[in-house]
Amino acid sequence: MRGPHNIWRLIRTGATLERTGAMSVVLEAFEAPRPLRILARGIVWPFRWIGIKGNPSEPPVVRALTALGPAYIKFGQVLSTRPDVVGSEMANQMRVLQDRLPPFSIAEAKRAVEAELGRSADEVYSEFSEPVAAASIAQVHKARLAETGEVVAVKVLRPGIERAFRKDVDAFYFAAGFVEFFLPFSRRLKPRDVIEHFDGVVTGELDLRLESSSASEFADNTKDDAGFQVPVIKWDYSGRRVMTMGWAEGVSLGDNEALDAAGHDRHGLGSRVLQLFLSHALRDGFFHADMHQGNLKVAGNGDIIAYDFGIMGHIDEYTRRVYAEILYGFIQRDYQRVAEVHFEAGYVPADKDVDEFARALRAVGEPIFGMDATKISMGRLLNYLFEVTERFGMETRTELILLQRTMVVVEGVARSLDDSLNIWDVAKPVVGGYIKDSIGPKALARDLWKTARVMARFGPRLPGLVEGALIRQVTPEEPVVRRVWPWVLTGGVGGVALGAAGVFALFWLG
Repeated sequence: MRGPHNIWRLIRTGATLERTGAMSVVLEAFEAPRPLRILARGIVWPFRWIGIKGNPSEPPVVRALTALGPAYIKFGQVLSTRPDVVGSEMANQMRVLQDRLPPFSIAEAKRAVEAELGRSADEVYSEFSEPVAAASIAQVHKARLAETGEVVAVKVLRPGIERAFRKDVDAFYFAAGFVEFFLPFSRRLKPRDVIEHFDGVVTGELDLRLESSSASEFADNTKDDAGFQVPVIKWDYSGRRVMTMGWAEGVSLGDNEALDAAGHDRHGLGSRVLQLFLSHALRDGFFHADMHQGNLKVAGNGDIIAYDFGIMGHIDEYTRRVYAEILYGFIQRDYQRVAEVHFEAGYVPADKDVDEFARALRAVGEPIFGMDATKISMGRLLNYLFEVTERFGMETRTELILLQRTMVVVEGVARSLDDSLNIWDVAKPVVGGYIKDSIGPKALARDLWKTARVMARFGPRLPGLVEGALIRQVTPEEPVVRRVWPWVLTGGVGGVALGAAGVFALFWLG
């Protein structure tokens, strides 16, 4: 029953893309064949009049997405994290996509607070301002808690936003299926996977309890980071559609004049924001994936304050180690080791030539190292690296794409504060320190200790598991002893190894 609705939405979308001039840009970005471009524009042209004009002063794609509304704005923001799908140029355009939607009224915001918290907004907050920021999904008010007098930020979802997003996301799925079926060349871009990624991001942002949880976890991870703050979540005043957290008072990290007037060291701030991001990504595996100037402030004491935790990145420990070895290998200009790490991690198919891959990596690294130190970009390096690995058959890894995109953004922030920053000099101690801590005897001892704890947790089940395995291995046609002895031998060797690992870990760690 949703088919006609989805078709109508897609017609309106196509008409808006054509009317704003974005259709040709999109088709070019996706490398559509010329006959398809002519066909697509020919189909849409008769419906052009129903498209939304948008703001002519904006770039075509930004103009179209802004005109189409909240779901499309958010879709553009999420796609800006996927240069592997839309290309670097379009990703950069959409990265600066602004939420230009009008705010909803204070009365509606207060009704949402009452519905969510079970108390009137005037009872919860003694002060409640006009919106200070209005985004595609929610808006923010500055308020004061009635009970404590503390100044807080109150984020409230737009009325009806869940239903509106669900309709548009259904249309996106419909379009992705249509594209995959009729345009086989597009399947390498995995349209449905892209929509599923978007759906997951939006689902998280439409439940402010999840964003609150991300902010709380991020705060716990970074509580000992010098010169860094995360506002505290007020759980008693938060729910699915309302989130309350401490107010972040400070100067925007994008306002250099105000930073200078306040006496802040911009070189130090640029170095710190880059090192903090690398620490969060490598040490914690959980990083703020939207660290542009609009989400960062500088407190009076010089601390960097981060807020807006709708988009967070996660990297498992193994991937972090691989990523750190790759970065450190480039910093050391050890291209053979970088190549070997790719093969060891299974990123590049084993049938490729490791020496040839190392030479390709040298072609990526050497021109960058030949640049003036102030122009070296780790983000550019990673971008070139992904181009090379794609040629050698490496599949797209979404978590690394998000990391690379955030790296580019953070570098941009650092360079905007001081364009003379040497990115390698700033990054080397963080990456080198992580390598030292995560790859070595102590790291091995920690890994073995974790393995021993997991084995101990499964201890009561091990006899049953072994017995079941033995029963499955024994057949009437073969003597029991011949089938059983490898398991006995394996169990004995495994027991000795596990015991030795436990002793070694205990000795090393304490």
